[in-house]
Amino acid sequence: MRVVNVCFHGIGSPGRVLEPGEETYWTGRDTFLGILDRVAGRDDVRLSFDDGNASDASIALPALQERGLTATFFVVAGRLDQPGSLSREDVRRLHGAGMTIGNHGMTHRPWRGLDPGRQQEELVAARQALAEVTGHAVRDAACPLGRYDRHVLGALRRLGYRSAHTSDRRWARTDSWIQPRYSIHAGDTPESVEREVLRRPAVPMRAKGAAVGAVKRLR
Repeated sequence: MRVVNVCFHGIGSPGRVLEPGEETYWTGRDTFLGILDRVAGRDDVRLSFDDGNASDASIALPALQERGLTATFFVVAGRLDQPGSLSREDVRRLHGAGMTIGNHGMTHRPWRGLDPGRQQEELVAARQALAEVTGHAVRDAACPLGRYDRHVLGALRRLGYRSAHTSDRRWARTDSWIQPRYSIHAGDTPESVEREVLRRPAVPMRAKGAAVGAVKRLR
């Protein structure tokens, strides 16, 4: 079975200073709720949230619960308890509500080209910090900024991660270890998401997306 992974970042007004270019991934509250209404009841859509913004708990969680939806929240461990980001108690609340907590690194730096010490911090120490918050193993990872190569994927496999999530904007197989995702952008609307994301692409576009992913995996 094929699924489409839809990824959100911040919702509403940021509560922290954003990184350069990050504002293009923030979504208005009404747009976010409209997109949730489009995916509610579909078994071919999976939802995730990156970066561990405070809006994950204040806006996303109640909206998901109202619609009977679940999601994976990929948290930047080094931002816990910082202004505008999730607190440790927020993460426990998400986990207690049936949401999955995943690793998005310690500092939101790209994982490509890291030396062994920094890779240990991003892939191991961050994972351990999140596991200590929830009391449960963290088994899924999302590559910051969507950047990866065969070295990153190899490290994640060796560390026993159940899945590796990217930003390759194509549909995925439910049983695939690599899970490409569509990130929602500031200019998206419920209608454009329905038209451009939630409808399976034509065969030529699927082939192109697969080829791009293969190049990234092998470089």
